[in-house]
Amino acid sequence: MKVVPVESAVGMVLCHDMTRIVPDEYKGPAFRKGHVVTESDIPALLRIGKEHVYVLDMPPGTIHEDEAAMRIAKAAAGPGLTLTPVCEGRVNMTAAPGLLDVNVEALYEINSIEEVVLATMHKGTAFTAPRDVAGTRVVPLVVDEARIERVETICAANYPVIQVRPLQRKSVGIVTTGSEIFHGRIQDEFGPVLERKLDLLGSRTMGQTFVGDEVKATRDAILQFVVDGADMVMVTGGMSVDPDDQTPAGIRATGADVVTYGSPTFPGAMFLLAYLGDVPILGLPGCVMYYRASIFDLVVPRLLAGERVSRSDIISMGHGGFCAGCDTCRYPLCSFGKHD
Repeated sequence: MKVVPVESAVGMVLCHDMTRIVPDEYKGPAFRKGHVVTESDIPALLRIGKEHVYVLDMPPGTIHEDEAAMRIAKAAAGPGLTLTPVCEGRVNMTAAPGLLDVNVEALYEINSIEEVVLATMHKGTAFTAPRDVAGTRVVPLVVDEARIERVETICAANYPVIQVRPLQRKSVGIVTTGSEIFHGRIQDEFGPVLERKLDLLGSRTMGQTFVGDEVKATRDAILQFVVDGADMVMVTGGMSVDPDDQTPAGIRATGADVVTYGSPTFPGAMFLLAYLGDVPILGLPGCVMYYRASIFDLVVPRLLAGERVSRSDIISMGHGGFCAGCDTCRYPLCSFGKHD
């Protein structure tokens, strides 16, 4: 740190905030620590009584925190992300609607570099509106450029370290089982819930078929949707262990490959996932209808982003798969489904 005449400070970095006071109107920073002085700043500095200023003496091979943060952000950010302007040495990454994907190993390697900070939200989090999902900066006002070059090398070898995969627009068929609904004894409430959830994720329902409890009827309704071009089929009702609940048997009867019947999540334990070729078939337990967040919200966005969800993926949900049941649900900004 050194003191220089304000006229000689152009291109140098201020070491502390400088306050501007207007009696009865304003008191606050005129210039913040880390600001790089420009020619146009000189009159304003003189007006607040600063004929000399403390500045950083930047040795060769170092760069300012603003440049460092922007270089890290540009290196780490992939598709689906835009960068904010630098603010107080920090750059945020703003996600478009989609599914956040983070290379956690590369992120760890980046943060292992001294004085470098890169933080993200949990990978696998789905967003239906733009929001900030990551941020980066360096700790000091001035940092060795070699450290930023190391970050850029890691990012180039693992590109993209951070990305947002878009949710594809899918056509979804709904098969609703249960004699009580089929015969009109009660009104179905599951279908409208799924329509709202899918619409929020950018997909559409191509129809809803009502069947009784017979395995053959369930099988035929699923297969008809596949023939008609469904990208995904969701089956509601009949997912418990009661004798009349035959939905899992109906899904198996299609010849689909069952990935799992049962999921270590609450709500969502009685979930079934199968694939008929490339078409996912989901057996959805009743909790999907009643809870703001459930197994539906952990699996369906991943399917819409193009993932083929495996049994290992489902098993790993056990860590973080217990919903806290908060009075005011803030999902996805909570721990539910966060398992890494």
